[in-house]
Amino acid sequence: MFARALPSFFTVGNLFLGIIAILFAFQGHWEYAAMMVIIGMLLDGLDGRVARMLNTQSEFGKELDSLSDVISFGVAPAVIMYVSAFKTTGIEGWIVTAIFPICGALRLARFNVNPGEPGYFIGLPITAAGGILATLALYNPYLQNVYISMAAMLFLSYLMISRIKYPAFKKQDVPKIVYILVPIFIIALAISAILYPKELPKVICVPLILYALYGIKKTVARKRRR
Repeated sequence: MFARALPSFFTVGNLFLGIIAILFAFQGHWEYAAMMVIIGMLLDGLDGRVARMLNTQSEFGKELDSLSDVISFGVAPAVIMYVSAFKTTGIEGWIVTAIFPICGALRLARFNVNPGEPGYFIGLPITAAGGILATLALYNPYLQNVYISMAAMLFLSYLMISRIKYPAFKKQDVPKIVYILVPIFIIALAISAILYPKELPKVICVPLILYALYGIKKTVARKRRR
């Protein structure tokens, strides 16, 4: 019984962190909100792996995972960006904020119907897009124009519903020792977030952006070869 519920425990944990991220955003603690999204990414990466390892995959878990992802990596990052940058804008801020989770939901619906090619995702995963957007919000004070953030948000929205291929690291086998080390890593990450709340999410933003750009680069290279 416990084995069957364990993957859903990670999924619900991800959903819980997404809700906490929204609450942090409304309180003006964007750095902590971004960290909730980042930790949620780790939990999201665990639920499917644990389910496959324990052979407890189910349609219930699949649907719960998608619903949780819409909140944690669609709605939460959009709210973080809106509160931190778009709050003083007009209707355009509302529209851009709404477009991101909508594209994320479309991305998840397409994935549930057609997972894509073995070893690849079609379109930027909402997990990566949400992680980028949540951490990108911390760079808003350095930008001179809010419309730069809007353009970045719309571009991430497009990448999610695009046909660009991205490596599916989530589906690759990992040693079992990793499952033991992940909780330790999450605790270390939480402690680092408390000690360095503003710097750590900014650093994590870099590899996520590189992942998004990698898919574009590979797609352009394939088209040139053709």
